Amino acid sequence: MAVDHGAPEYVYKQLAALLRARIESGEFPPRSRIPSLRQLEDEYEVAPMTVRRAIEVLVEEGAVVTMPGRGTFVAG
Repeated sequence: MAVDHGAPEYVYKQLAALLRARIESGEFPPRSRIPSLRQLEDEYEVAPMTVRRAIEVLVEEGAVVTMPGRGTFVAG
């Protein structure tokens, strides 16, 4: 899956949806660590701020929690 830089929807929203789908599919099970911000930047070819905003969306939804110095984990 990839983000569509030409789509009318913001890239960070697309990325949040892709990560949400990976969580819902079980690829990232509850309490597991998701890839680092840098890994997500490389995987999806997006800017650091785009990844941060996508993670913020998922935090607001309660799908993930961030732990400074440790990473971002699937809630549960």
